[in-house]
Amino acid sequence: MILTFVAITLALFFILRPLQKNAFYMLYFALMVGAAYIFQYRGIHYGLFSRGALMLFLACHFVLINFVTFIAYGVDKKAAKRGAWRVPELQLHLLELLGGSPCAFLAQKIFRHKTKKRSYQISFIFVLALQLAIIYYVIKALRLI
Repeated sequence: MILTFVAITLALFFILRPLQKNAFYMLYFALMVGAAYIFQYRGIHYGLFSRGALMLFLACHFVLINFVTFIAYGVDKKAAKRGAWRVPELQLHLLELLGGSPCAFLAQKIFRHKTKKRSYQISFIFVLALQLAIIYYVIKALRLI
């Protein structure tokens, strides 16, 4: 199972080049490997890329990418207040695109961050629309609707 988690997260890392400069993706990667190790240690064993391993990966991915996205927004807001180095918008959008949009929306409301910047909100809405289109396509491909 650890190999499944590592293989998928590394594939994303190499396919999406901007992730290679994203420190928050490195945090996500470490948390995913740690989660896989804990599952393996607790006796949850699935074969390499088995249905169970992929479902567990998706569940962990959704929780951890949202957690990391929320942290990224908090760090960016704190840096904005101090006038320090900011998290590039591309990195925030990539975290959203990878599935962190629910907590990105929540972080925008809680931290009152990036809510008035029109160009950012347009990109955020585009990411949400793209995710909805992908979800619709997957559901339709699986013949669930």
